[in-house]
Amino acid sequence: MNPDVAQSAMPLVSTDVSLIGLFLQAHWIVKAVMAGLIGCSVWVWAIAIDKMFLYSRSRRAMDRFEQAFWSGESIEDLYRALSAKPTQSMAACFVAAMREWKRSFESQARSFTGLQMRIDKVMNVSIAREVERLERRLLVLATVGSAGPFVGLFGTVWGIMTSFQAIAASKNTSLAVVAPGIAEALFATAIGLIAAIPATIFYNKFTAEVNRQALRLEGFADEFSAILSRQIDERA
Repeated sequence: MNPDVAQSAMPLVSTDVSLIGLFLQAHWIVKAVMAGLIGCSVWVWAIAIDKMFLYSRSRRAMDRFEQAFWSGESIEDLYRALSAKPTQSMAACFVAAMREWKRSFESQARSFTGLQMRIDKVMNVSIAREVERLERRLLVLATVGSAGPFVGLFGTVWGIMTSFQAIAASKNTSLAVVAPGIAEALFATAIGLIAAIPATIFYNKFTAEVNRQALRLEGFADEFSAILSRQIDERA
């Protein structure tokens, strides 16, 4: 008998059908698939927890900034307070616009030509950077969500193929003998789904959250651009 086939047939005689037992009895390729999917699942949950805290902090920061911006405080005072420390989200958009505004008015040439366009440009760049920061590592969730079931299916196909080879070698088709090998093969598909389903759910949820925050940033940028446009018309 072929030693490889005989070795593959060994798990079929085991009656340990616990999850740990199924993993330990599996072919090394199926074990590698399972271990990779488990690692991806842990990575998905780590990204999800990090994003939940990130988006919560971002929402609170925008709420605080809008409260300060519309409180009647001078935008010059607000700019001085925010420009002295690193800023993100809506505050970064405001600081970028004010910095371009002050450069134009504090220069000796006092260039008003194209100022509105430059302000809009720097705010758009700031929003793009913020969206990129919010979207970071979301591609991992999309990849695991789309590829996870197929990777698990590969492990299942390989496990079933190995089990059938062992059945042919042992010439025993008893259900008690076949079941453990089939179960450990199907276990790979289950782990693939365990990794892919949360990844898909989190990806859709976080993508919607990024879109909401991006729209909120764009709305503020439009409002602030209108305010500065009136100031430019008055000073020009």
